Amino acid sequence: MILVMIGAAFLLHNFGYLHFHWENFAFLWPIFIVIGGVNLVLAGNRSAWATILKAAVIIGGFALILFGDFSGTRYRWWPHWSYNYHSDNNDDNSDDNDDMGSGKSVRVSGNSQFSEPFQAGIKVARLNISGGATTFRLNDTTNQLFAAETRSFHGKYQFDKHQEDSVYVMDFHMKENHVWNWNDDGGDKNSVLMSLNTRPEWEMHIDAGATDLDFDLSKYKMRDVVLKGGAGQFVLKMGEPLTNSNITVETGASDVTVNIPQDAAYNIETSSGLSSTDYPSGYIKKDDGHYESPNFDAARTKYYIHISGGVSDFKVHTY
Repeated sequence: MILVMIGAAFLLHNFGYLHFHWENFAFLWPIFIVIGGVNLVLAGNRSAWATILKAAVIIGGFALILFGDFSGTRYRWWPHWSYNYHSDNNDDNSDDNDDMGSGKSVRVSGNSQFSEPFQAGIKVARLNISGGATTFRLNDTTNQLFAAETRSFHGKYQFDKHQEDSVYVMDFHMKENHVWNWNDDGGDKNSVLMSLNTRPEWEMHIDAGATDLDFDLSKYKMRDVVLKGGAGQFVLKMGEPLTNSNITVETGASDVTVNIPQDAAYNIETSSGLSSTDYPSGYIKKDDGHYESPNFDAARTKYYIHISGGVSDFKVHTY
């Protein structure tokens, strides 16, 4: 019965009829001990009630694993600990001060602030973010083009800027330093609180490792969002799309949630391996791994969402 249910679950998942949360296995693994224990206790009992009880425990346990959603209460194992290796060379201390001539700023461990003034000629801006073992938050606007407050216990943050044709590009990433660090919720944790200007059209490229990221981008005109992550928890809240707004997600063992407005037209293409997926109700399945909102063809502005990953939990929700 267990083998039949596992096989049926994988088949239904591959055909898009069943979407379950892979981290349920990490949260509900004691169910397998209960199933094994009940079957061992009743192994010699061939009565009808014993058979019914064993079947009920198996079916009930698998139902909790496949359909349970404990996202509000469960302890998600991947974002809460991380392992980093950085290099701490004394020769690197020459970078600890701002180098305004090169447009580059580097901050040492502690609390720091970064900012870039807004210029009226900036129509399109791109923000490149990289770094692991960090909590990233973005939920406010600024009169500057870019502003960030950092709290760093391990490593340094570096900010740089340059122009690429008509796009104003800013790079914000963690500068490494040779230190072994085990990080958990109870210890000191790097954090970054960002804010952006609402006037330009934005492109955002995020390359993060073991990261907890929550970005409210609903106030901004987002042209392109690229998220590449390892084992982390990522939440993006989008506003109304431009004519064509693209969201690309490539992660490993991560929990990714993309929130879009309820009336936004979307096209989702996914290649998610053993990942679980959860999309808004009422979508139209165009092909395997290809879904559209009912209003997609007639809509003037659209989201194109591309998802790929290993063993992750991908969700596209509306608000």
